[in-house]
Amino acid sequence: MAGSNGNSKTTITTINVTPLVDITLVLLIIFMVTATFIANPQIPIDLPKAATAEKSEPQTFAVVITKNNELFLDGEATTEDQIGQFIDNRLKNTPDLQVVISADREAMHGNVVRIIDLVRSHNVQKFAINVEPADEKDQKK
Repeated sequence: MAGSNGNSKTTITTINVTPLVDITLVLLIIFMVTATFIANPQIPIDLPKAATAEKSEPQTFAVVITKNNELFLDGEATTEDQIGQFIDNRLKNTPDLQVVISADREAMHGNVVRIIDLVRSHNVQKFAINVEPADEKDQKK
């Protein structure tokens, strides 16, 4: 018989765990991928592309401006006053607060600037503008 050592009465005393490790790693990857889709609320915006953009780690909270100039704070519809109150409440416990501003490419520029001013006026020093990295074909234009 191919692969036998001639002694047919020997028993296998070890368990091969390689398939178990493979299955565990595949499941881990599946859970990691699905968790990122669950964690990010899906608000339909079309982000502009930037050649120098880098992927950023999730921040403390996010402000989204849609193309209809609607405001969302961490996925929930809000107003500028509510954003200011939210920042004031969070700064009491988190002095190093960070904000990510995501604005649709068709959102009015003035509204984006107004949100930046609002964030700065409430003493938040760290904020980022969320953009998508440009494709190579977009960089050549």
